Amino acid sequence: MKTATRRFALWRADLDDGVCAAPEECVGALRGKEGIPVVLEHRERGVTATRQVFEAVLREDVEWQFTGLVWPADLRPGALVTVAWQAGRDEIIVRTTALDEPVSVDGINYFHEYDAKVVTRECDPGPSNRGKVLHAVRRLGRVFDDGSAVLPEAGLAARIGMGRGARNAFLLRNAVDQLIREGYLTRVDGSVDSTGYPSYPAVDGQKPGEMLFYAPLIDWIDPDDEESGERRDHLVNGFVRKLPPGAHASEKQVTLHEQVDGGSLEPGYTYVKKHHRGT
Repeated sequence: MKTATRRFALWRADLDDGVCAAPEECVGALRGKEGIPVVLEHRERGVTATRQVFEAVLREDVEWQFTGLVWPADLRPGALVTVAWQAGRDEIIVRTTALDEPVSVDGINYFHEYDAKVVTRECDPGPSNRGKVLHAVRRLGRVFDDGSAVLPEAGLAARIGMGRGARNAFLLRNAVDQLIREGYLTRVDGSVDSTGYPSYPAVDGQKPGEMLFYAPLIDWIDPDDEESGERRDHLVNGFVRKLPPGAHASEKQVTLHEQVDGGSLEPGYTYVKKHHRGT
């Protein structure tokens, strides 16, 4: 009997609009039908098993998708769902997969498996200058499988619409420096090809350039702790952060870590001092 199982990442629009991508194999059998049962099997906060049934409709909007769903509030953009269909049955099964250890990605809690590239692309850092810079690196830069991203620093002002002039240059520099202090960004040496597409590490034969490198800050959280909600504006204790390949901690950060922690930094890591993190 013909079956189809596909895995999709949920984008912000999917969550907001209550839709889910459909496997191509089921389209011929289900198109035109009303009230298709879509069963959502999900564990709230990765713990409590739930089962909901929605009467969905299969519609085409760029791609085929089921409409009429209500996604659980603990699912975030980038969350992965497995969609299964068996020939001869109208029922669609949609499943999330709980993480063994829930994590916070840049302050946003994830209790279920996710696509790191989509999480990076779907960020909503807010309208501040700091947020505009982070948005540009994560949305306009080159994103790698682990969710890290790189963007040439040259031309950044034009990309985020800050314009020219000494005042705007000052504000942009402050925003970048703040993100570096908070551990979101690191300056690295990369390269760009003839179209301006960035690479890191640098590729021989390409034009070298200074890059802003973003890496997601991941912390493990307790799923049973109701106080572990997202905090957009809070004080962050000092922490050790892994650097991008080939990067090294500055002498200042090495010394600061020794003063605070009393130990030595491992190669490939840096120390981000205690700071206030906000939007």
